[in-house]
Amino acid sequence: MAVQPTGIEGLLVVGWPVHGDERGFFTQTYQHSELTEALGRPLQLRQGNHSRSQPGVLRGFHAEPWDKLVYVARGVAFCAVADIRGDSPTFGDVATFTLGDAPRGDRVRLFIAQGLANSFCTLGDEPTDYLYDVSEEWRPGVAKPSVAWDDPDLGVAWPIAEPTLSEADRANPRLRELYPQHPRWAD
Repeated sequence: MAVQPTGIEGLLVVGWPVHGDERGFFTQTYQHSELTEALGRPLQLRQGNHSRSQPGVLRGFHAEPWDKLVYVARGVAFCAVADIRGDSPTFGDVATFTLGDAPRGDRVRLFIAQGLANSFCTLGDEPTDYLYDVSEEWRPGVAKPSVAWDDPDLGVAWPIAEPTLSEADRANPRLRELYPQHPRWAD
């Protein structure tokens, strides 16, 4: 498989075969050269992050000013990526994936370009470990556009009815509030 484009520019699925036996499994999660080639530009990952979320947690939608390479190392996460870039031809489009432990999830990574918003919720009865490498180091005060997880214009069919949310994620605006004059709302 290696690197596969999606219908949203800057969103790539990255993965290789999983080799498993009674001891467990092995899979390669990315090759820098293949990502760089698929992107058509240099990529430098500068910081690694690891979050653990309890069952029923939903995080996002968050769009940071850096690229992200996401991987679910343990557990299962339903991931949604929304294009909230106002000048993008796929503005408002969403792609969803189930990542992590089989049989429910895929052992792949998602490359999420700067400006795309991502969100995920945990599935199952165990905590989920969500790893993501980013192209810039975190610094205080960085603007991070966010969108409501249940925005009807994004129309995500979340597999969880009443997620556990942070106060900040409960207060996220809808996409129409961020871009009230966008041509998409002209209908």
